[in-house]
Amino acid sequence: MVSGYALFYDKSLIDQLAFRPKRVLQDKEYFRMITGGFVHGSVGHLAFNMLTLFLFGPQLEITLGSISFLILFFGAELAAHSLALWMHKDSPYYSSVGASGAISGVVVSFAVFYPHKLIYVFLIPIGFPAWIFALAFIVFSAIAMMKKKDARMGGIAHEAHLGGALGGLLLTLLLKPAAFSVFFSQMGF
Repeated sequence: MVSGYALFYDKSLIDQLAFRPKRVLQDKEYFRMITGGFVHGSVGHLAFNMLTLFLFGPQLEITLGSISFLILFFGAELAAHSLALWMHKDSPYYSSVGASGAISGVVVSFAVFYPHKLIYVFLIPIGFPAWIFALAFIVFSAIAMMKKKDARMGGIAHEAHLGGALGGLLLTLLLKPAAFSVFFSQMGF
Protein backbone atom coordinates (compact mmCIF):
# COMPACT_ATOMS: atom_id res chain seq x y z
CA MET A 1 0.00 0.00 0.00
CA VAL A 2 2.85 2.38 0.81
CA SER A 3 4.52 1.74 -2.55
CA GLY A 4 1.24 2.13 -4.42
CA TYR A 5 0.56 5.43 -2.71
CA ALA A 6 4.10 6.65 -3.40
CA LEU A 7 4.06 5.55 -7.04
CA PHE A 8 0.62 6.94 -7.91
CA TYR A 9 0.02 9.87 -5.54
CA ASP A 10 3.17 11.16 -3.87
CA LYS A 11 6.51 10.30 -5.52
CA SER A 12 8.35 12.40 -2.91
CA LEU A 13 7.58 9.64 -0.41
CA ILE A 14 10.04 7.37 -2.24
CA ASP A 15 12.90 9.76 -1.45
CA GLN A 16 11.67 10.29 2.11
CA LEU A 17 11.71 6.56 2.86
CA ALA A 18 14.53 5.24 0.61
CA PHE A 19 17.52 3.49 2.12
CA ARG A 20 20.42 5.96 2.07
CA PRO A 21 23.58 4.99 4.00
CA LYS A 22 24.70 8.60 4.38
CA ARG A 23 21.40 9.57 5.98
CA VAL A 24 21.43 6.48 8.21
CA LEU A 25 24.96 7.10 9.47
CA GLN A 26 25.26 10.90 9.54
CA ASP A 27 21.67 11.93 10.24
CA LYS A 28 20.84 8.89 12.42
CA GLU A 29 17.78 8.10 10.28
CA TYR A 30 17.76 4.44 11.28
CA PHE A 31 14.16 4.01 10.15
CA ARG A 32 15.50 3.87 6.57
CA MET A 33 16.89 0.39 7.31
CA ILE A 34 13.27 -0.82 7.13
CA THR A 35 11.31 1.83 5.22
CA GLY A 36 13.43 1.42 2.09
CA GLY A 37 11.67 -1.92 1.66
CA PHE A 38 8.24 -0.29 1.63
CA VAL A 39 8.81 1.83 -1.47
CA HIS A 40 9.71 0.71 -4.98
CA GLY A 41 11.11 2.41 -8.05
CA SER A 42 8.36 1.36 -10.44
CA VAL A 43 5.13 -0.60 -10.72
CA GLY A 44 7.08 -3.45 -12.36
CA HIS A 45 9.57 -3.51 -9.46
CA LEU A 46 6.71 -3.66 -6.95
CA ALA A 47 4.81 -6.30 -8.98
CA PHE A 48 7.85 -8.57 -9.30
CA ASN A 49 8.56 -8.44 -5.56
CA MET A 50 4.93 -9.00 -4.63
CA LEU A 51 4.55 -11.89 -7.09
CA THR A 52 7.64 -13.57 -5.64
CA LEU A 53 6.35 -13.02 -2.11
CA PHE A 54 2.97 -14.45 -3.15
CA LEU A 55 4.61 -17.55 -4.64
CA PHE A 56 6.86 -18.38 -1.68
CA GLY A 57 5.48 -16.52 1.34
CA PRO A 58 2.22 -18.36 2.16
CA GLN A 59 3.81 -21.83 2.32
CA LEU A 60 6.74 -20.50 4.32
CA GLU A 61 4.41 -18.69 6.72
CA ILE A 62 2.50 -21.93 7.31
CA THR A 63 5.80 -23.71 7.98
CA LEU A 64 7.26 -21.05 10.29
CA GLY A 65 4.13 -19.52 11.79
CA SER A 66 3.13 -15.90 11.32
CA ILE A 67 5.36 -14.34 13.98
CA SER A 68 8.47 -16.24 12.89
CA PHE A 69 7.69 -15.41 9.26
CA LEU A 70 7.56 -11.69 10.10
CA ILE A 71 10.82 -11.96 12.03
CA LEU A 72 12.41 -13.68 9.03
CA PHE A 73 11.04 -11.11 6.56
CA PHE A 74 12.07 -8.00 8.49
CA GLY A 75 15.31 -9.60 9.69
CA ALA A 76 16.28 -10.37 6.08
CA GLU A 77 15.48 -6.76 5.16
CA LEU A 78 17.75 -5.54 7.97
CA ALA A 79 20.49 -7.94 6.86
CA ALA A 80 20.12 -6.71 3.28
CA HIS A 81 20.47 -3.07 4.26
CA SER A 82 23.24 -3.84 6.74
CA LEU A 83 25.43 -5.29 4.00
CA ALA A 84 24.56 -2.37 1.70
CA LEU A 85 25.32 0.06 4.54
CA TRP A 86 28.72 -1.51 5.10
CA MET A 87 29.54 -1.54 1.39
CA HIS A 88 28.31 1.99 0.67
CA LYS A 89 29.09 3.81 3.91
CA ASP A 90 31.32 6.23 2.00
CA SER A 91 29.01 6.65 -1.01
CA PRO A 92 27.20 9.97 -0.50
CA TYR A 93 24.74 9.36 -3.35
CA TYR A 94 23.89 5.69 -2.88
CA SER A 95 20.19 5.02 -2.53
CA SER A 96 18.04 1.92 -2.87
CA VAL A 97 14.40 1.00 -2.62
CA GLY A 98 12.42 -2.21 -2.68
CA ALA A 99 11.76 -5.32 -0.64
CA SER A 100 14.10 -7.50 -2.69
CA GLY A 101 16.41 -8.16 0.25
CA ALA A 102 13.55 -9.43 2.39
CA ILE A 103 12.15 -11.43 -0.53
CA SER A 104 15.60 -12.99 -1.07
CA GLY A 105 15.57 -14.16 2.54
CA VAL A 106 12.11 -15.67 2.06
CA VAL A 107 13.18 -17.55 -1.09
CA VAL A 108 16.32 -18.98 0.55
CA SER A 109 14.40 -20.01 3.66
CA PHE A 110 11.80 -21.67 1.42
CA ALA A 111 14.61 -23.62 -0.28
CA VAL A 112 15.81 -24.91 3.10
CA PHE A 113 12.38 -26.33 3.92
CA TYR A 114 11.44 -27.45 0.40
CA PRO A 115 14.73 -28.14 -1.42
CA HIS A 116 13.17 -30.30 -4.16
CA LYS A 117 10.21 -28.04 -5.00
CA LEU A 118 10.58 -26.86 -8.55
CA ILE A 119 11.04 -23.15 -9.19
CA TYR A 120 10.32 -21.76 -12.63
CA VAL A 121 12.15 -18.64 -13.75
CA PHE A 122 10.31 -16.22 -16.03
CA LEU A 123 9.27 -18.01 -19.21
CA ILE A 124 11.77 -20.88 -19.02
CA PRO A 125 9.66 -24.09 -19.13
CA ILE A 126 12.18 -26.07 -17.07
CA GLY A 127 11.87 -26.07 -13.29
CA PHE A 128 14.91 -25.92 -11.02
CA PRO A 129 14.98 -27.54 -7.57
CA ALA A 130 14.68 -24.82 -4.94
CA TRP A 131 18.08 -25.60 -3.41
CA ILE A 132 19.83 -25.17 -6.79
CA PHE A 133 17.92 -21.96 -7.45
CA ALA A 134 18.84 -20.55 -4.02
CA LEU A 135 22.50 -21.51 -4.36
CA ALA A 136 22.69 -20.07 -7.88
CA PHE A 137 20.98 -16.89 -6.69
CA ILE A 138 23.50 -16.40 -3.88
CA VAL A 139 26.47 -17.06 -6.20
CA PHE A 140 25.06 -14.77 -8.91
CA SER A 141 24.40 -11.99 -6.38
CA ALA A 142 27.94 -12.24 -4.99
CA ILE A 143 29.52 -12.15 -8.46
CA ALA A 144 27.28 -9.32 -9.67
CA MET A 145 27.98 -7.37 -6.48
CA MET A 146 31.73 -7.63 -7.03
CA LYS A 147 31.44 -6.55 -10.65
CA LYS A 148 29.32 -3.56 -9.64
CA LYS A 149 31.62 -2.60 -6.76
CA ASP A 150 32.83 0.62 -8.37
CA ALA A 151 29.39 1.80 -9.50
CA ARG A 152 28.11 4.91 -7.77
CA MET A 153 24.38 4.95 -8.44
CA GLY A 154 21.56 3.09 -10.13
CA GLY A 155 21.13 -0.50 -11.12
CA ILE A 156 20.22 -3.54 -9.08
CA ALA A 157 21.26 -3.70 -5.42
CA HIS A 158 22.91 -7.13 -5.62
CA GLU A 159 24.50 -6.54 -2.22
CA ALA A 160 21.01 -6.24 -0.73
CA HIS A 161 19.95 -9.48 -2.42
CA LEU A 162 23.01 -11.24 -1.03
CA GLY A 163 22.59 -9.75 2.45
CA GLY A 164 18.91 -10.67 2.52
CA ALA A 165 19.59 -14.22 1.30
CA LEU A 166 22.29 -14.80 3.91
CA GLY A 167 20.13 -13.17 6.58
CA GLY A 168 17.24 -15.44 5.62
CA LEU A 169 19.49 -18.49 5.88
CA LEU A 170 20.81 -17.49 9.30
CA LEU A 171 17.37 -16.57 10.62
CA THR A 172 15.95 -19.88 9.40
CA LEU A 173 18.60 -21.66 11.50
CA LEU A 174 17.82 -19.48 14.53
CA LEU A 175 14.03 -19.72 14.22
CA LYS A 176 13.86 -23.44 13.40
CA PRO A 177 17.16 -25.18 14.23
CA ALA A 178 15.72 -28.50 13.03
CA ALA A 179 15.27 -27.06 9.53
CA PHE A 180 18.78 -27.98 8.49
CA SER A 181 18.40 -31.55 9.72
CA VAL A 182 15.23 -31.77 7.64
CA PHE A 183 17.06 -30.20 4.67
CA PHE A 184 19.98 -32.65 4.85
CA SER A 185 17.68 -35.65 5.29
CA GLN A 186 15.67 -34.56 2.21
CA MET A 187 18.95 -34.23 0.32
CA GLY A 188 19.86 -37.82 1.28
CA PHE A 189 22.58 -37.07 3.84
